Amino acid sequence: MNNTLKISFFIAILIQLNACSISQLTVRASMPLIEGGIIAMNKERDLQLAQEALPANISLIEGMLISDPHNETLQLYAAQAYYGYAFGFIEDGFMDHGSFQRGNPQRAAQLYHRCYQHTQVVLADYGIDQTFLEGHLDALQDKVNTLNKSAVPALFWAASCWAKSIDLNRDNTHSLAQLPKTVMFMQRVLELDEHYYMSGAHIFFGVYYGSKSPMLGGNYQLSEQHFAQANHANKNKLLIINLLQAQYLERQRFDQEAFHHLLNEIIQASDNLYPEQALINKIAQYKASLLLKKEETWF
Repeated sequence: MNNTLKISFFIAILIQLNACSISQLTVRASMPLIEGGIIAMNKERDLQLAQEALPANISLIEGMLISDPHNETLQLYAAQAYYGYAFGFIEDGFMDHGSFQRGNPQRAAQLYHRCYQHTQVVLADYGIDQTFLEGHLDALQDKVNTLNKSAVPALFWAASCWAKSIDLNRDNTHSLAQLPKTVMFMQRVLELDEHYYMSGAHIFFGVYYGSKSPMLGGNYQLSEQHFAQANHANKNKLLIINLLQAQYLERQRFDQEAFHHLLNEIIQASDNLYPEQALINKIAQYKASLLLKKEETWF
């Protein structure tokens, strides 16, 4: 290597080190470990183990983000972790060493908001900053329409976390007024990649159209169609779909028979139904048992 090439080589190294600090390089080198941990957590069948492990995993990701705050992948992993922890173990309660811990919707709402805050960092990289998020719907819609498939993860988790935060703050009129923006985000996900995250957009709209009476904008037929499409895409192996159909659609249209059948079907499902998503299925089974206890009250 001649002197000119050597100088160019070292200059390139110095530029790279300047652009990425040692801590950032360490974080990025550790990404395969985080990704492996997420895969392992999704396969976990012990709810108590998962409930105890998730806070530590969240703290680890938050710590990594201090060193690499603009790491979009980590921001979305953090959002996903907050959502999973709030939905699985805080919103409706959980079993802790044999005793039932009551749900804490207020804390869950705070966790969903933290989830949403992480997605805002990524949305800003796609040009959707606070000006758009707090501005007029038409301007936001125009901006969202320009986004391509690469923005799907950010839109999906932003809509999911924001909508749950709104749902648990229904007494806040300003918060409720933001719901159309979450629908806008998820509609774009549906257009760009309807199968992203286990057809999550279809599950979202199944809940959205099923949880309201037709007089208030609900549509039971559309809800049923979205739940059916999600089930078809997941080969009827993802139990959370039927759980949400029972909880929102069947309860809203007062179909006790369907409600009872769906929940019992979930509880009786095999532990090996969907090994890659064992945790969410175990959560669905646990939540189904809680919902069945409310059947006489609701119907």
